[in-house]
Amino acid sequence: MGLAACSLSLDARAQDTLTQNALAQNDRQYTDGPVTEVNYLQVEYGHFPEYIAWLNSTWKPTMEAMKKAGLIIDYKVFQASPKSPDQPNIFLYLTFKNMAAYGGNIGDKGIEAEYVARKVIGSTEFQNKKRVERSEYRKVLGIELIREVILR
Repeated sequence: MGLAACSLSLDARAQDTLTQNALAQNDRQYTDGPVTEVNYLQVEYGHFPEYIAWLNSTWKPTMEAMKKAGLIIDYKVFQASPKSPDQPNIFLYLTFKNMAAYGGNIGDKGIEAEYVARKVIGSTEFQNKKRVERSEYRKVLGIELIREVILR
């Protein structure tokens, strides 16, 4: 009889926890939306056309392949007029369905993304060589992860 009472008590506590979790979900006035990785870049004066050419010839086809593979849902490029020399003048946005789809640390898209990049661009060694070349006129100022909040 004591075992049955204990079992009923545990079931009641578990049910209370489930109810509390459901209420907490219903009390939120928003849902978590897509996750976007924002890359802050500074392209040196006079190199903008060169960088845009690289974006069109290499980056865009890679993003299209990642989109087709279901790794991202969107990507965008923004140009800015910085207020000071230490601010970005280019922003690259990569949007993922959710945090699980982002799947890891900032800048680390996983093996699938690496496979897509190798297929579109070439070997990792070749990609690294090109990164070094771009670093002569482009500086990565930072990478940030933001999540859309969808209001109810």
